[in-house]
Amino acid sequence: MVYERRISLDPRLSAIAGMLGSCVCCADIGSDHGRLGAFLLQNHRCNRVCLTDVSAPSLEKARRLIALTGLEDRAAFYVGDGAQALAEPVDAAVIAGMGGETIAGILERADGRLDGARLILQPNVAAPQLRRRMNSCGWKIEREALVKDGRRIYLILSAVQGAQSLDERECAVGPVLLRERPPLLGEYARFRLRVAGKALEGAARGGDEESADALRREIEIWEEVEACL
Repeated sequence: MVYERRISLDPRLSAIAGMLGSCVCCADIGSDHGRLGAFLLQNHRCNRVCLTDVSAPSLEKARRLIALTGLEDRAAFYVGDGAQALAEPVDAAVIAGMGGETIAGILERADGRLDGARLILQPNVAAPQLRRRMNSCGWKIEREALVKDGRRIYLILSAVQGAQSLDERECAVGPVLLRERPPLLGEYARFRLRVAGKALEGAARGGDEESADALRREIEIWEEVEACL
C-alpha cells in the first residue's frame, strides 16, 4: 500500500533536510521514527537511505513508516551502535537529536565508516564539547545554522573531514555563527546565558569549582557576543 499523505517535517527536521541538500546515499544515525529518511526518499533528495538505531523497536517504527511510502526497496535498516552499525558506504550522514558528547562518541567510534561523508549534526546539548572533540578527530565545520521550533532554538552544523583548529570562543559559540551572526544569534545567546547561569548556581551549591570556573568563562563569552550584536 502506498502512503497517501505526503511526509511532512517539523521546522527542526526541515532545517536538517535543507542543510543536507541531496546525496546518493544518506545514513540517518539514531533514526528513531524514520520520518527524515522517509521524507528524503519521497522528495528525491537521495537515492538510498540507511537507517540505524541502537533500539530494534525504534527501528521497526521506521521500517513500518517507510513501507507505507512504498519506497522500502531504497532503504536499509541496521540495529547497532551509531555508525558502527552501517554495512555499506554512505556519502552523507545525519546524527541529530542527541547530546553533543554522544554525537562525538559516535564520530570517534566510526572506524572509517563515515570516511568521505558529509555530516549534518544537531546536538541538543553540549555543542562546545562536540566542537572540541571534532577539532581533535579530524572533522572540519563548514556551516552552522540556528532554527526556531516552538520556543526552542536548535543548532545545526555540517562538517567534512579535514583539519581545523578552533579557539575557546569558537568552540563555545561556533566559528560560523561568530562570523556570520545570523538573526537568531541574539536570542540564542540569551538562552545560553540562562542555561549557563542555572548550571553555575548548581555547581556553586555543590562546591564544584572546576565546573563553576568553566561556566563563568562561558557566560563571559556569551555576554561578549550579545554585546556585539
